[in-house]
Amino acid sequence: MSSYPQVDVGVFGGSGFHSLLDDPQEIEIETPYGAPSAPAMIGEIGGRKVAFMPRHGVAHQYPPHMINYRANVWAMKLLGAKRIIGPSACGSLDWHVKPGDFVICDQFVDRTKGRKDTFYDGPTTTHVSSADPYCPTMRDVAIKKGRELGITVHDSGTVVVIQGPRFSTRAESRWFASQGWEVINMTQYPEAYLARELEICYCNISLITDHDAGTEGVEPVTNDEVIRVFAENNEKLKDLLFAMIPALPAERSCVCATALEGAAF
Repeated sequence: MSSYPQVDVGVFGGSGFHSLLDDPQEIEIETPYGAPSAPAMIGEIGGRKVAFMPRHGVAHQYPPHMINYRANVWAMKLLGAKRIIGPSACGSLDWHVKPGDFVICDQFVDRTKGRKDTFYDGPTTTHVSSADPYCPTMRDVAIKKGRELGITVHDSGTVVVIQGPRFSTRAESRWFASQGWEVINMTQYPEAYLARELEICYCNISLITDHDAGTEGVEPVTNDEVIRVFAENNEKLKDLLFAMIPALPAERSCVCATALEGAAF
């Protein structure tokens, strides 16, 4: 039994999104994988206990390729979270997906390299399916509540995850778009998959901040523009989280809850 306070839902904050809860309890957490990005901030939303952690650190000091994803996700496990929501600042690869829109992704493509991306380094070989990496139950709730709030929500999308910290070249961006992928980001892998390895449900909310460099007729993305658009839409995101978290069903009947069944050799 964990000695840490127990919560129902974990939330990772992304670029420009560093706080969520009023008057939270701050909890320092130790994990077998080192320190997480920041202490967990514990509070309540709609009768649900919630843990919030900025994945880049309180001062945004960890670039995407230096985040200790395993420590962050393991910290949520120690806090008892059965579900994680992972908002993130993302670029659009599709003219139909515009800055200010939200995309509730259903697939990812990993283009990172060298990241610690599994909890199962042996001696037991464990292969966890990631065919459908995002929780269908959480996605349905996010889509429904987003539309009730009047937010432009795309009900599916593939996010291609690049290594960072650099942005894409125009050629790379055109290539990604030609594959039919809608969203580009630097942090969804391995965060989403690591949650699946621990049988934790995970839902991404991609906040579109810009059109990527390969989109014809647009200026190349800058970090200042990403932060500006994210800041403009923070209240929309908070409204969605405050509507979504109380609406999550108490029981889990999704594939996430039994992901380890038959996975170990």
